[in-house]
Amino acid sequence: MNATMQSATPILASLDIERTVAFCCSTLGFKQVYAVQGEYAVLCHGAVSLHYWACKEAHIAANTACRIQVSGVDSLYAHCRLLGIVHPNAPLAEKPWGSREFGVLDPDKNLITFYEPTACN
Repeated sequence: MNATMQSATPILASLDIERTVAFCCSTLGFKQVYAVQGEYAVLCHGAVSLHYWACKEAHIAANTACRIQVSGVDSLYAHCRLLGIVHPNAPLAEKPWGSREFGVLDPDKNLITFYEPTACN
């Protein structure tokens, strides 16, 4: 195969597209690209895109996660801590797989982990 993969875009479940968009924009600094309540949303922050699909089953979102690589994880962590959105079981920590990371839950309990590599990945 002669292909190089360039990026990945997570598609997470949302029980309320408008609420999800408001959360991601106001707390995490994403910008709304597209959003239709009850259907779909696309958000971006620099080179990162998050997509959300409208879902009626809370257990789907509560069992879904994604990871977003960042630079300046300490600064982002401080910001999220001030807002009180850091997951209580996912504070900023050095991980044995070579990253420094923490997690937040969006309003529908999708886990979003922000990480910064600390070793060659």
